[in-house]
Amino acid sequence: MATRTEDADLIGRVTDRLMRSHPEVAAALVSEAVQTAYEELRYARVRDYLPVLMERRADDLLPSGREPGRRVGRGQASCRSRGSAS
Repeated sequence: MATRTEDADLIGRVTDRLMRSHPEVAAALVSEAVQTAYEELRYARVRDYLPVLMERRADDLLPSGREPGRRVGRGQASCRSRGSAS
């Protein structure tokens, strides 16, 4: 089981990453989304993937210009931006 310090460090790292990837969103809103994601996932038995799962869940909770559930990774373009008629 992780300690409070480890969990606090994890929350801080995920929050920092999301603040960099969503500079247009208020820091308080990012922090709230990460905290919500942490609360939803904190009792997971396998914690190896907790950072990525928290980041994805918090990202889903944040307002963005993207369609809900549509994730575009670094260096990738969405189908719409490539001119595909989807």
